[in-house]
Amino acid sequence: MPAYNAEKTLEQTYAEIPFDIVDHVILTDDCSKDDTVKVAQKLGIEHLIIHDQNKGYGGNQKTCYDKALEIGGDIIVMVHPDYQYTPKLIHSICYMIANGVYPVVCASRILGKGAIKGGMPIIKYISNRALTLFQNILLNQKLSEYHTGFRAFSKEVLQKTHYQQFSDDFIFDNEMLAKILYLGYDIGEISCPTKYFEEASSISLSRSTVYGFGVIRISILYRLAKWQIFKSKIFKKNS
Repeated sequence: MPAYNAEKTLEQTYAEIPFDIVDHVILTDDCSKDDTVKVAQKLGIEHLIIHDQNKGYGGNQKTCYDKALEIGGDIIVMVHPDYQYTPKLIHSICYMIANGVYPVVCASRILGKGAIKGGMPIIKYISNRALTLFQNILLNQKLSEYHTGFRAFSKEVLQKTHYQQFSDDFIFDNEMLAKILYLGYDIGEISCPTKYFEEASSISLSRSTVYGFGVIRISILYRLAKWQIFKSKIFKKNS
């Protein structure tokens, strides 16, 4: 769980983790300005990592994945601790990976009517659909969305992405999925309800705009790499 100012939602998220199959919980606090660390300590989260300086959303995930691989995780699940997504779906997501159906599974807010029903702002929904359509065309895929904060990976896939070379900012998630697809892995999806409320994390319009242009850039770089016209460092298999 990559955490930043998750004091008000962490306990709810943690309470829904299915500990009959989850062996370890890792929370990395990226210099939160609230009491996220105190809540995590109260909950007794086993692996609590506290950054001494803010490393950004992508940088926060890198720390989480490093730790997950260090302690020998076979299936690594990333879920935001802001309670937009329910960890109750971890059973279903991990089943698909454990049984060799998909090596990567994303929980989609767009499958079904979960996004609008859960309160996703219309402008976010429209931009999500537009960016996803653009990426599906350039990446030759049919995913329902690329922007979910709830996803799981097999150990093998996570190691082969070389995620340390990706951005420390929000575009990290998109670079990760693009690299996974470039390596030839399939990505499965499962429908997931979502909740939008005041305490749930959300990036500003300006950051969203930067992210949107980043998505377009990654998609174009992917297509150029596939056409062997230009291969950026994130798409080099041996990097």
